[in-house]
Amino acid sequence: TSRMKPGLCFFPQYMAQEIRTPLFITNAAYDSWQIKNILAPGVADPHGLWHNCKLDITRCSASQLQIIQGFRLEVLSAVNGLGTSSSRGYFINGCYAHCQTEMQETWLRDDSPRLNDKTIAKAVGDWFYDRSPFQTIDCPYPCDKTCHNRVFESQDQPLV
Repeated sequence: TSRMKPGLCFFPQYMAQEIRTPLFITNAAYDSWQIKNILAPGVADPHGLWHNCKLDITRCSASQLQIIQGFRLEVLSAVNGLGTSSSRGYFINGCYAHCQTEMQETWLRDDSPRLNDKTIAKAVGDWFYDRSPFQTIDCPYPCDKTCHNRVFESQDQPLV
């Protein structure tokens, strides 16, 4: 707080640079929660133009995908600000998902999302046990065929 406004400490692009212990970040470049609640929340979309896109990324228009790609670039810019120290690891895939570390289907199963042919669990384990560094960012959507892209039901996402 001596170098920046205290409110900025809530944002990872500022806070993560101050962490001195090893840090491994796992995230989807198209985090479904962030897109639904920050990029295009219902209150900012009174006519529901983003409704179908937020339910299923395959239903996004070309212009919505362009905006989402810009969101991805902002995420990647924040990650790149961490530097290349081997004490920093990251697994940033091109999936439309949220919280991929809590379920076996996205953590370690045979059909889990992969980067460089490694599951999230394998990448974290190799980095943690100093077997090999892992700092990998996926290609832009829709190139990653290993993704478990989130599809929401209409009742999960009301229009407003």
